[in-house]
Amino acid sequence: MAVIAKFENVTKSYHINEIQIPVLKNINFEIESEDMVAFVGPSGSGKTTILNLLGCLDKPEKGNIYIEKELINNYNKNTLADLRNQKIGFIFQSFNLIPVLSAYENVEFPLLLENIKNKKQREDMVREILRKVGIEQLKDRLPTHMSGGQQQRVAIARALVKKPIIILADEPTANLDSKTAGEILDLMRHMNESLKTTFVFSTHDPKIMSFAKRLVTLEDGNIVKDERK
Repeated sequence: MAVIAKFENVTKSYHINEIQIPVLKNINFEIESEDMVAFVGPSGSGKTTILNLLGCLDKPEKGNIYIEKELINNYNKNTLADLRNQKIGFIFQSFNLIPVLSAYENVEFPLLLENIKNKKQREDMVREILRKVGIEQLKDRLPTHMSGGQQQRVAIARALVKKPIIILADEPTANLDSKTAGEILDLMRHMNESLKTTFVFSTHDPKIMSFAKRLVTLEDGNIVKDERK
């Protein structure tokens, strides 16, 4: 498997006024293609910070971050935004759909941001992914007229439509009931196996922990355990 992301002695702190709060301390790991990795640990252990750094939403204080062997530390905001748009998908616990747009339009939105001008190409891409996540029949429905599980399927379709190399999922089952959460995880496993998409989770959910192929446990900004099932 190819290494698609790498942290090398990554340190990250946040500053509140003159107080420095360390969040990550000399973190090292690699993420391989087609993997399903869950970062777990108590609140404040650094899980979400790792996702923010992987997603090019933040920069390390020290150390190096590589995406597909490219050192991204010194990229400017525009270059990071381009990298994010082209190679990284996001799934959030609150779905983050645009309420005035239909399911189809929410999924199409990243393609418009990527300036794909061919309408037929966009339509083919959107319909294909809506079909794969099982909600093509809901394409004209607004988020407010969908269940939580249906909204999360739209969010997954939106994340996958660009065919990113990695999907970052921050507590993707937190707002779902147990049955729906299981269905969403089954869908993600199917996407991982059929599309070879890499998934990285930040979670407290035992279901995701048992479902992931690899568990990385964080404590006080340190990796204390890294185990593959």
